[in-house]
Amino acid sequence: MHSALILQYLRKHGQRLDAEIAEGTGIPLAKVRASLADLSARGEISQCSVTRFEGTEKIEGALCRVAGYIPPKTPGRKPGASA
Repeated sequence: MHSALILQYLRKHGQRLDAEIAEGTGIPLAKVRASLADLSARGEISQCSVTRFEGTEKIEGALCRVAGYIPPKTPGRKPGASA
């Protein structure tokens, strides 16, 4: 049940940390991590461990994205594009 919601969230928002997924979906972090482990084992997402620093605060988590998913191009002109 949570897996479908997490996949939908990742498709809409792109690559995110597990804590960001929990906050964005309203699912508790422990359940998000369990669902991410299941999705990763099935090959539906790519997941890696990361350490980020915000000022002096160390944040460890899992960075996740949908496996093999390339988001559509955004509309409008692109830098360096010929007219």
